[in-house]
Amino acid sequence: MEPKFKAAIVKLVLNGKAETALELLAQHYGVNTPKIKVGLPKGRKKKTLGCYNANKKTIFVLNSDTLKEPFIILHEFYHHLRTAVDAKHKGSEKHANKFAKEFIQAYKSMATKALGNN
Repeated sequence: MEPKFKAAIVKLVLNGKAETALELLAQHYGVNTPKIKVGLPKGRKKKTLGCYNANKKTIFVLNSDTLKEPFIILHEFYHHLRTAVDAKHKGSEKHANKFAKEFIQAYKSMATKALGNN
């Protein structure tokens, strides 16, 4: 996948446009756009920043600040992506982390290049 796309997704989330980022990700991967809601479902630990509910096709985040956390949004989108392909397979935490880190690394790389051009 093109690093510019990954960097653009991270930038959207950082700028408070998580819903737009999710729409573009879903379109890119050919899956339905997950819903996103502030507030965790009952029974989730307080230290949990986000989770994905496959039955509701919804990403839940702890609070509105978490909507601007690319790692959380991308990590949970990975779970959505995996369940869209195979309802029984939510994807491992390790793979969800790797997916999110790849986007963030692309963003950091693009930012570093942009600073070098000044």
